[in-house]
Amino acid sequence: MARVTLVQMVYNAKKYIPLSVASMVNQTYKDIEVVCVINGNEDGSKEYIAQHFPKVTIIDPGENLKFVRGHNLVFEKFTNTEFFQLVNDDLWLEPNYVEEMLKVFEDTSVAAANGKIFNYNYTLNQKTKVLDTTGIEYSKSGGGRSRGQHQEDLGQFDNKRELIASDGSSSMYRRSALEEVKYQRADGSYEYYDVDFEMYWEDVDLSLRMINAGYSCRFVPSAVGYHGRTAAASPGGYKKVFAFIKHHRSIAPWIRKGNYKNHIFLFIKNSPKWYPQFFVREFFYQVFVLLIETSTLKVLPTFLKQLPLMWKKRKYIQKHRKISVEQFEKLLS
Repeated sequence: MARVTLVQMVYNAKKYIPLSVASMVNQTYKDIEVVCVINGNEDGSKEYIAQHFPKVTIIDPGENLKFVRGHNLVFEKFTNTEFFQLVNDDLWLEPNYVEEMLKVFEDTSVAAANGKIFNYNYTLNQKTKVLDTTGIEYSKSGGGRSRGQHQEDLGQFDNKRELIASDGSSSMYRRSALEEVKYQRADGSYEYYDVDFEMYWEDVDLSLRMINAGYSCRFVPSAVGYHGRTAAASPGGYKKVFAFIKHHRSIAPWIRKGNYKNHIFLFIKNSPKWYPQFFVREFFYQVFVLLIETSTLKVLPTFLKQLPLMWKKRKYIQKHRKISVEQFEKLLS
């Protein structure tokens, strides 16, 4: 078994595979294994990988496990690997990405790390100098976003290495940390990513659980990748109201529902305090949903059904928290 397992969820991604999977296979660090989980194969992605990248391990569960269950399957199955490097199917890495990422893990307190990820224009097949992510920012209000997204890279984050969370599109995780923060469900099974999140905010949740367990997350600016992200944040954030509304309406309904439900659960589970900023932001967010996005409220039955379980998870996380409230707050934006 290799020291580093590179993992990709493949969902009808044949157009990205020549760049993405090739970048995984052709890393300068050689003690690796590449695993592709087939979540959608209507375009022949599976057959293309098998033909052009015969050394790649292909897992085809016969259904769309989506981001959370797909990765949990790999985390559970590949027990002898030391690190997992996640690679979205529309992301490709520079050849030394893994080599550079591993350097930060010489510090045994590091559980997760994020490289410097730029936006990639797949229409023009062109790199850009516009940042996609340098990690995740999170605040007392419960608001989170990819740090630096939509900004030109001027090295403004290169010396800001401490993160509260890493971006799941390009994170590297220490296996032993994953084992420490996994949660045992009522049926006896374990979850690494929270299966009740399914998709959206699950990467931030995992990082916050690692932070609460006493680990750290780091930004590695020398590890570079390029991402053709399709669901980015609004460039102006909440400050440009009309642009935000227009952007939000362009997002797929299932993403809006996942965002609505999971951003609340993320705070409930992991925040050591009930910050007033959270309730202020939620008041305005709920007004926005009631007036602009009433269809998002269709997720409320699921929210109410899962709420007792999230409260149970909160009790577990806070009971086992190894850092002080002050240490947690220092990482907030």
